Amino acid sequence: LIAAKDSLVGELRQKKYADLIKDYEAISYVEGAARFADGGVKVAGKLIRAPKIIIATGARPGVPPIPGVEKVSFLTSTSLLDLEALPKSLVVIGGGFIGAELAQMMARMGVVVSVICRSQLLPQAEPEISQALSDVFRGEGIRLYCGIAYDSCREDESGVTVWVNKDDQIIAVKGERLLIATGRTPNTDDLGLAEAGVKLDRRGAIMVDDHMRTTRTDVYAAGDVTNRDQFVYMAAYGAKIAAKNALNGDSLRYDNAAMPWVVFTDPQIAGVGVGEADARFAERAAKTSILRLEQLPRALAARDTRGLIKLVADAETGKLLGGQIMAPEGADSIQTLALALKAGMTARELGETLFPYLTTVEGLKLAAQGFEMDVAKLSCCAG
Repeated sequence: LIAAKDSLVGELRQKKYADLIKDYEAISYVEGAARFADGGVKVAGKLIRAPKIIIATGARPGVPPIPGVEKVSFLTSTSLLDLEALPKSLVVIGGGFIGAELAQMMARMGVVVSVICRSQLLPQAEPEISQALSDVFRGEGIRLYCGIAYDSCREDESGVTVWVNKDDQIIAVKGERLLIATGRTPNTDDLGLAEAGVKLDRRGAIMVDDHMRTTRTDVYAAGDVTNRDQFVYMAAYGAKIAAKNALNGDSLRYDNAAMPWVVFTDPQIAGVGVGEADARFAERAAKTSILRLEQLPRALAARDTRGLIKLVADAETGKLLGGQIMAPEGADSIQTLALALKAGMTARELGETLFPYLTTVEGLKLAAQGFEMDVAKLSCCAG
């Protein structure tokens, strides 16, 4: 499995990155550690000057400040996927996208998995979806410790122990290995950014505006090194904006209003736009509709009704604000909702749109109809 992964990654890296450079004659490739110095960028002792500079140094797995963690031989999302043998048990710190995906993967390989998260599983997800995925995880034997505070951790000959505080009670969570999946740290060290006048936020990420400009107007940044969205496709999108603005003037703006995201658990989780809590926090009058998969013909035919679809709309205009899907094929359905948001559709307009029968994406139509009627009382294909 690891050999197949390494082979695929190596092949893609070579074909889609390294081999492409030679096709662009105007690109000069210089390998080495770079740093702002002497009015330019110094790489391997060579000073390179340019009227515009783009920083795209990415990020690395972050480590939370838990007492004792520095003495533990913990795993990251990278090193976990390089293991040649499975541990008998695994403690996962972090219940976000990566933590959830890897926890379920390891559990299905026979590893006893415990997940620790400070709030809820998938804190970015709607509470109903977080709870539904938690139920799935517990049904698969994954132990969840949510709503906790980290106390300390230690490693000895028996494995790793993480002590957490739950309602003023200290609980010991034990496993053979520890996986830390609490986010990523921007690669901004040793770049000379302070001297160059490029400011960072509290997380250490480069601050950029909607044009992808840093606080120094001739320097741009893109990807995980910035304070923008941490997805590979958004990194590519931001890099395109940065490059075009740097060369042609700052005419393009970063827009993530209809940015879809996906969590590759089973069932898959996908979302786009504004959630219910975010809408209310922004003091927008919002209404919601929830469709349980028991009401979706595709799910009934597949004998898999795990999940739900939740839509959020403006309570006054009916304009769709966002939505999330938990379904076995949810990842392939979310783009339809993203396009609906981009087009400014209302819930009624989505509910009146034709969708093919016996598909997961048909659930969006039913969920939209749910704002105005009880879809449980509709016959199949009605509406």
